[in-house]
Amino acid sequence: MAIILVVDDEVGIRELLSEILIDEGYDVRLAENATAARQVRLELRPDLVLLDIWMPDTDGISLLKEWHAGGHLNMPVVMMSGHGTIDTAVEATRFGAFDFLEKPIALQKLLSTVQKALKHDAPPQRLPLTLEAFGRSAFVKEFKRRLEQAAAKSPLLLLKGATGGMAEICARTLQPPRAPWLDLSSVSSALTQEMLEKVSGGLLFVPDLSALGKMQQMNLAYAVDRLDKLNLQLVAAIARPLPALLEAGWDNKLVTRLGEIWIAMPSLAGHADELPEIASLLLTNFVERGEVQPRRFSTGALNALRTLPWKNLPEASWTDLYGLVRNLALTALDEEISADDVTRVMPRDEGGSRELASLLPLLEQPLREARDAFEKLYFEHHLRLEGGNMTKLAERSGLERTHLYRKLKQLDVKLGKRSEE
Repeated sequence: MAIILVVDDEVGIRELLSEILIDEGYDVRLAENATAARQVRLELRPDLVLLDIWMPDTDGISLLKEWHAGGHLNMPVVMMSGHGTIDTAVEATRFGAFDFLEKPIALQKLLSTVQKALKHDAPPQRLPLTLEAFGRSAFVKEFKRRLEQAAAKSPLLLLKGATGGMAEICARTLQPPRAPWLDLSSVSSALTQEMLEKVSGGLLFVPDLSALGKMQQMNLAYAVDRLDKLNLQLVAAIARPLPALLEAGWDNKLVTRLGEIWIAMPSLAGHADELPEIASLLLTNFVERGEVQPRRFSTGALNALRTLPWKNLPEASWTDLYGLVRNLALTALDEEISADDVTRVMPRDEGGSRELASLLPLLEQPLREARDAFEKLYFEHHLRLEGGNMTKLAERSGLERTHLYRKLKQLDVKLGKRSEE
């Protein structure tokens, strides 16, 4: 007998739905608010939850997001809403809601929705994030083309400059639709022919070669020898130089084979304006996969991401970006991630964090206003350094004098007597 939890603060609706569902043979549990619903969820796993949006302590959307982020959404949830909250109910499907019912709820609609939901004892799986999502970034789009071109010519591809989750995004890009997937780092016993045959036509993945133990290295060598025969694609990732594997005792023949065809992640340096969108996509992916609680970037946080010193970071800067966004999502105290949060977790360089902290008021402004405010500070600072000498200011700023005067007037920079002469 299926257990259905009805969560609604209106006693009349709870009793009506309970009577209808009990008559249909269901085991019905009731909760008048989110607190009671959490308790029922802890005591037993309901097969279905009918969840009202508007409740006094915690609204239904917040409770849904909480279950989603905590990995507790292992039952279908149907949202119940009044006419004015239909858009909100539809939006709830982004966080795992199976469907929604509009109040007053028609009997046949209720029963048909319940029957459909009970056939799905888990929320639908979201497609994994791939580089396709970053298509608006020209340099990522070009990298995707190189990645696909290399994979089309070789069953073994080494990805340099990214490991872990960022490497998985690249590998998932190469995975054919509905094709099998096997993470070789998760196989602790000896790999067999039968295990590989089960994923024939699919993709083998190693998120970080440096982390493999002796048995996993042997499994990797075993798989490499059978890629062509079983129509398998292998994508292995590493952030360190490949010779480091030899120093760690790896087989020379295997390392040579791994290094035959490789592609490096593109540098983030010079692409500061594209980082906010990339970071936002990563954050959305973390939230949708239930790895973190619902989070979003403030305008100030996105501006702060533009200023990070990526050109000073090591080769694995994509992994750094991936880890930074995940760290922000896990440690920010509010749903909106602020510029202060970015400053708190950003990579350190000589004085960089102190300089960023002094610019935080600018980072909270829209980009155009922030740029104008910075330019005004810049010119006022160098005017003081040059004692008001416009010739030297023009040389330092690289602007022609006529253009410089026009710019200073536009920014309302006050000129001293000497500069006006």
